[in-house]
Amino acid sequence: MAGPAARQGKAGGTPGAGREKPGFSFLVCPDGHMLRAALDEALAAWPPERGQWERHVFWGDEEPPPRFWELLSLEELFGASRAVVVRQAQLWPAAVWKKLSRAIARPSARTWPFFCLEGEWEKRRPRIPAHITRLRCFAFADERGWVWRGEGLAERDVPRHVRERAKALGVAFAPDALEQFCASVPPDGLAIENELRKLALMAGDKPVTSAMTAVGGWTPECNVFACIRRMENGDLAGVWRELARSEDSDRLLFSLLALLAREWRLLWQAAAGEEVRLHPSDASFKRALAQRLGPLGLAQGFAALADAEWQVKSGRRTPAQALESLAVQMTALCAPPRRG
Repeated sequence: MAGPAARQGKAGGTPGAGREKPGFSFLVCPDGHMLRAALDEALAAWPPERGQWERHVFWGDEEPPPRFWELLSLEELFGASRAVVVRQAQLWPAAVWKKLSRAIARPSARTWPFFCLEGEWEKRRPRIPAHITRLRCFAFADERGWVWRGEGLAERDVPRHVRERAKALGVAFAPDALEQFCASVPPDGLAIENELRKLALMAGDKPVTSAMTAVGGWTPECNVFACIRRMENGDLAGVWRELARSEDSDRLLFSLLALLAREWRLLWQAAAGEEVRLHPSDASFKRALAQRLGPLGLAQGFAALADAEWQVKSGRRTPAQALESLAVQMTALCAPPRRG
């Protein structure tokens, strides 16, 4: 498979490239945009005999419904070819995976299951639950080249990825504008893709200039979400990098306070066992964070938010000072305990 996601995979290329169509595939990547690109390229590499692949998407934060099992086992002589895609499949418990391993033991010519394992990587290796890696179906897929691995983007990968995607989209950068753009976007495939498409519309047939990147680039509002992600991962260095991209501390502080207050209310509800609507890709992490913080940690977070607002409104601190203090407090609260 061409592109950065493939080159970061262990085997590289489309799963099972050069052989028969895989009976089933594992896509291991924390970046949803790169994962979708790998899926698209795999389906394009093995088109069905008739028509196009009919996609059916399920999510791992819910038990697989009866329709899922029907799609895996249904054999129709003249039926459509089906790509059965499971996002966040690493969230399914061991019991589901055992049943699934038996269900895909005899692959179907008209059904192609894709299991997307989207957990974060550590030390350039994916974290995959042991109850999945121990399954015969996973080992078999790995032996046959049916497992595609993509590490996703790190800070060091952003310039290369931007150049490749800009070339694919027909976006030309002035040299100084390219450097400025790469410094302003997070290492996230979807965010970069969206910003490049905005610049393509803005520039038309002309090269992108620094003035265009300043207008159309990653905005302070978007930095807020990146800051919260970094805080919740205990990544203080990452928080400082995100804060450094904004020159408006006043605006950023109050945007951050509002969104952190909303986030903390959701975590409080999750810790209390209430039904909370969370994005499927974050649900497992957020619930684990809520349990780890517990009532005391969550109360301390609410106190830090109230104190930051009071310090600014009372004139005791500037927005920049309050922002720095809040970043340190919230990141320290969320940071996982150190081992040993």
